[in-house]
Amino acid sequence: MKQPGQNSFFDEESRLTKLTQKKDPLLKLSAMIEWEKFRPVIARAMKKITRGTGGRPAYDYIMMFKVLILQRLYNVSDEQMEFQINDRLTFMRFLGLSLGDKVPDQNTIWLFRENLIEKGVIEKLFNKFDSYLQTEGYLLKEGSIIDATIVEAPRQRNSRQDNEQIKKGEIPEEWKDNANMLRQKDTDARWLKKNGERYYGYKNHVKICRKSKLISKYKVTDASVHDSQAVEDLLDKGDTHHEMYADSAYSGDQISMLLDKKKIRNRIHEKGYSHTPLTESQLERNRKKSKIRARVEHVFAYMTNSMGGIYLRTIGKKRASGVIGLMNLTYNISRYLQLVG
Repeated sequence: MKQPGQNSFFDEESRLTKLTQKKDPLLKLSAMIEWEKFRPVIARAMKKITRGTGGRPAYDYIMMFKVLILQRLYNVSDEQMEFQINDRLTFMRFLGLSLGDKVPDQNTIWLFRENLIEKGVIEKLFNKFDSYLQTEGYLLKEGSIIDATIVEAPRQRNSRQDNEQIKKGEIPEEWKDNANMLRQKDTDARWLKKNGERYYGYKNHVKICRKSKLISKYKVTDASVHDSQAVEDLLDKGDTHHEMYADSAYSGDQISMLLDKKKIRNRIHEKGYSHTPLTESQLERNRKKSKIRARVEHVFAYMTNSMGGIYLRTIGKKRASGVIGLMNLTYNISRYLQLVG
């Protein structure tokens, strides 16, 4: 006989049924994504990891990958992720766990993500889903939009002299002898001043499909890199003979010649200057372009408002690239669910 206050299997099922009736959004995420498609990519990388660096994780690869997607969907720390899985039945159901199962702790989550980042798996997972989106006809080669957003990282409290050395690619002497300090210092992130505000971190440069608003390619740089410097890395053969939209930060002869060389139709906003302001016809052309270019702002707005914000808890460009890659992949998964209805 069940004792007072003691949970049973039927109690769990009853609560899950109620959550289903309340339209748990993770049910759709679980059902509409073919998660097993990601397994070969992860498994190939994990086989190369020796037991000396942690060995094979005790948890299923796909379950752990889904943990990382949940983490980016709600932008929570490893510690908070462990708590939320234990606390929320919807999270447990999405991961295929029951109340009697052991939940991965924060260290396990950290190690799994570290292993994927170390082996360069995040970008491969992004590309895997990208190929699926193309096959299903959601990622079309009918014109693209490029833009970049700042991804803030934990701010560093360095002296002016330390910052000068970091800019030169040097490590301050006092850091070299202090392993704990060095682990907490991000020597890859940079400062950027924009619209009177100072930001510290990285940039997420993206190219999206103008029709579906899915991210087709991305590049991560430190925040000081000008948006236009990432353009060539975002372009590929699929852009040939199609339109490319961007704001005036991408205008200039160098980008114009690059697009001409690759036979990409230039739809970048024209830029005016104090001594040569834009004509009325140029302003009108920019207004027409804006109706399309503005679609990329929806991508960053979704990340900011629906995915808990665009910022990092990690240190170093390698980790930043991995987490931003997961952010972009999670956005694409969410956008795909919107498109399929």
